[in-house]
Amino acid sequence: MSWQPVDSPDCPTPPAGVDLVLLPRAHDIGGFEVRRALPARERQMVGPFIFFDQMGPGEFLAGKGLDVRPHPHVGLSTVTYLFEGEILHRDSLGSRQPIVPGDVNWMTAGAGIVHSERTDPARRGQANRLFGIQSWVALPKAQEERAPGFAHHPATSLPTGDADGLRLRLIAGTGWGLAAPVAVASDLFYADAVLAPNAAVPLPEEHEERAAYVVQGEVDVAGDRFESGRMLVFRAGDRLALRAGPEGARLLLLGGAAMDGPRYLFWNFVASSRERIEQAKADWKAARFGTVPGDDQEFIPLPELRVPAAGDSVAPSRGSPTS
Repeated sequence: MSWQPVDSPDCPTPPAGVDLVLLPRAHDIGGFEVRRALPARERQMVGPFIFFDQMGPGEFLAGKGLDVRPHPHVGLSTVTYLFEGEILHRDSLGSRQPIVPGDVNWMTAGAGIVHSERTDPARRGQANRLFGIQSWVALPKAQEERAPGFAHHPATSLPTGDADGLRLRLIAGTGWGLAAPVAVASDLFYADAVLAPNAAVPLPEEHEERAAYVVQGEVDVAGDRFESGRMLVFRAGDRLALRAGPEGARLLLLGGAAMDGPRYLFWNFVASSRERIEQAKADWKAARFGTVPGDDQEFIPLPELRVPAAGDSVAPSRGSPTS
């Protein structure tokens, strides 16, 4: 996705067992809603996760679809995970990959990459739904300038667990005795957990920073209940489990080791220095990033926004993540 900051609401006082409750900022893009949980005024990252957007659920009318024009990234990996629908990914490495529910697209920008995300023309002849999550994982300082790369992992390649009303798929990293095949640059975990009514999932204790995003349903944590559309951030070391309500629940669980310092975040660029952000801006303006084969007739121009200081709260300007 292409990022633009939006207003951040005040977050409620967290109860016992939860360190922070983040309320995503909603933004409508022509009847299709995007809800952003990270970065937030209260928290820039959870482990290496610096961006977390819920796309939909929503429906595009016949003849319409997702159109995220070519745009650049540096210093991060993008992770696309769908529950419904399909997205056609293209990038400047020549990758062309449809993303379907349960698959993982892991695109590492490193020193720089350009990509687009669209609805395949073959799917636009009829109404099509889209529901999923896109997250960004900041790269460690030592790997910020690594060569860009792209990896696609079908759902069948990801490890799963199924017991006591819990179905869990490990999207990336390690946890619950599982290890995903996705190559990552730092210690992390990312999992999709579907809970039957009153079933529970424990938080992995081996990871320093941990959070859960309630995608559907409600969950109980230490006697407090949380509805969908909430990101719950937990304290390190607390032994906790999340229990579904009477209708069941679906969660994304994420986190990992604390990053090696805060990050500057401007538009689609993430870096440990302001100078690297300025260089990326100049490179995009001067067309030094390259083009996307098969999608080189359009691009998203560089927005004129302030570069926040590392660790600053998110600038409260408006924009569409797909503009």
